[in-house]
Amino acid sequence: MEKSTLTMLVTVALTLPVAAWAQKPSAYPAKGQTAEQQGTDDGQCLAWAKQSTGIDPAAVAAAPPAPTGPQGERLRGAARGAVGGAVIGEIVDDDAGKGASVGAAAGVVAGGARARRNKAAQAQQAQASQAQTLGTYYNAYGACMQGRGYTVK
Repeated sequence: MEKSTLTMLVTVALTLPVAAWAQKPSAYPAKGQTAEQQGTDDGQCLAWAKQSTGIDPAAVAAAPPAPTGPQGERLRGAARGAVGGAVIGEIVDDDAGKGASVGAAAGVVAGGARARRNKAAQAQQAQASQAQTLGTYYNAYGACMQGRGYTVK
């Protein structure tokens, strides 16, 4: 992934937090419902949406993204760098060991950058999944409220 792509992903993740992607829709009484009736309907529709979708929005919002362990990017980068450095060191200085150590160090740095990009992509994917889950829940809530005579936006 290129630096510009990573920058774009981070910008999108920071400018569109999960709360903006899947907020509870507003329900307006369209048939003269009282505030008391609206409160009752709201609570019942929230419970119905939870039951029918199996989604608890409080649990979804509070759940941290699944942790991922080391993916080995640094180790693979070091190995690739050592091999490349050994070849170059042998050709240039007739010292494959020195070239391998320089290449391995460079490979560790490159592998670390790759690991950070992968972690950012995983975080964005988890955030999008969370927003989609909350969206499903609130779609069910909105359908319930519309069925009870409210205009939902």
